[in-house]
Amino acid sequence: MLRLKSASTKTVSRVACRLVCGFVVGLNLLSGVAFAETRSAGVIALPQARAMAQAAESKAVANGTAVVVYVVDAGGRTILTERMADAQIASLELAERKAISAVFYKRPSAAFETALTGGKMAVLALPHAMPAAGGIPIFHDGRLIGAIGVSGGNNAQDEQAAEAGLAAMKE
Repeated sequence: MLRLKSASTKTVSRVACRLVCGFVVGLNLLSGVAFAETRSAGVIALPQARAMAQAAESKAVANGTAVVVYVVDAGGRTILTERMADAQIASLELAERKAISAVFYKRPSAAFETALTGGKMAVLALPHAMPAAGGIPIFHDGRLIGAIGVSGGNNAQDEQAAEAGLAAMKE
């Protein structure tokens, strides 16, 4: 059954649509301002992420492992993902989880591994906490700008590779 709307109902619908659209546009403008402020405060550019991945991969080769390197921004959004030829498929998700854990909690993912080893089972209930070494937050002038996550070797090897990647960021 087809119903025709009255003129007043159409007017109310148009006004509501304009209000919602105006609100969304306003949010986009505000987020653009926030993005400009974040850029001036320091961000990880793609060439920096590539240099980090290359340094982490070089360390992995020296350790006899094949890894996935995952670099995220301060919001946990992907900047770069690289998978070495022989890295296990599971390392794609593990490296991402390590990087996101480091961003969300502003500390290395190894801190959660240490806490869990010490018997603090509550770590398992923390959202996005990855209790395995290899995720390191990246700070610029004391402000979090992202993180690197590495997976493919054992936790100590992943941590070493992530540290090598972080060192490349500081160069």
